[in-house]
Amino acid sequence: VQLQASGGGLVQVGGSLRLSCEASGRTFSRYAMGWFRQAPGKDREFVAAISWTGGSTDYADSVKGRFTISRDNAKNTVYLQMNSLQPEDTAVYYCAAGKSPYANGQYYLRLNYDSWGQGTLVTVSS
Repeated sequence: VQLQASGGGLVQVGGSLRLSCEASGRTFSRYAMGWFRQAPGKDREFVAAISWTGGSTDYADSVKGRFTISRDNAKNTVYLQMNSLQPEDTAVYYCAAGKSPYANGQYYLRLNYDSWGQGTLVTVSS
């Protein structure tokens, strides 16, 4: 599956953005989806994940209560609604797809994702 992320931009502290990730192919609904981010000089880190049915969602502690992941299988799209943005949320955000993240419960590990989008930059200014 090929992924195309969009929706990044510049936002002030406390603002909101919604990222989208559109997938190509007919088997999107069979993939768990994740969002990861990478800040300058740091490793790529887990942000959020959603199972292929959308019935399970999980978040990094740093974004819990502020970010919401969702998916629309009819549109082959996964979303990341980000509210109450803070400067530490500044990063390139990547969407990813994998068949195993929820099968083995390790949805937070990059190695469980097979396909990655190109990334979209989110900058939160103070």
